[in-house]
Amino acid sequence: MTTTDRRTLLTETVLVLGLSLGASAVWSLLSLVRKLTAEAPLSAQTTAMNTSRVPDRPWLDLAYQLADVTLALVPVLLALHLLARDPGPAVPGALGTPGTLVTPGAAHAAGPPHRLMGLDLTRPTRDLLHGTALAAAIGIPGLGLYLGARALDLSTTIAPANLPQVWWAVPVLVLASVQNALLEEVVMVGYLFRRWSQAGWSTVTVVVVSALVRGTYHAYQGFGGFVGNVAMGLLLGWVYTRTRRVMPLVVAHTLLDVVAFVGYAVLADRVGWL
Repeated sequence: MTTTDRRTLLTETVLVLGLSLGASAVWSLLSLVRKLTAEAPLSAQTTAMNTSRVPDRPWLDLAYQLADVTLALVPVLLALHLLARDPGPAVPGALGTPGTLVTPGAAHAAGPPHRLMGLDLTRPTRDLLHGTALAAAIGIPGLGLYLGARALDLSTTIAPANLPQVWWAVPVLVLASVQNALLEEVVMVGYLFRRWSQAGWSTVTVVVVSALVRGTYHAYQGFGGFVGNVAMGLLLGWVYTRTRRVMPLVVAHTLLDVVAFVGYAVLADRVGWL
């Protein structure tokens, strides 16, 4: 591959990130700077997520929420569209080695891009089990990290769900969880791992850079959110290099967000330490 080809691939990834999670990373860093320069310490500040747009008009509020979920999936479709234009994918190699371009005729190169990254329902039981195990491995220590970071004034207090008491609140929170999982795992793993591997990056570099970007767009939560999501990105990236399947990652991410969003909505008024 020529230098021009590599530059084109990397430029494409910058543009896709600039339209999605890269832009979120910029806003997240600015939010962190604002919170660090405020008079109140980080632990005394609250980061509100999944907030109401027009709480006095529930049906219009629902329309806003559904529009947010739907439009956030456009970068996922864009990434899949761009991958579908390839003559053949690059498959990340073993840790420490660059990805290798394969020909369109190779057995593992056949099929649409969502199949190539394992975003399908061909292994539902295995993906569900693997995803649930990943969610437990991430969520339990992640909760401890959050509580510890807040105690050390390294994290804001996070309020994951702030919708009014309406019938559609829980379904919207579940949809938001699925949207977050698809956006982050398809773009940050399925798409970027292939593109950066095609550009000649080693698998270690791909995993680490993806994890750092993941941590950066969660930095609005504080340093705990950054560290926790970098660790999550490293684990999920490593799993993907072993399985070549995004679906278990999507399952794990969805479960984590559903527990955080819906759990907070149900327990916030009953559990003081949240």
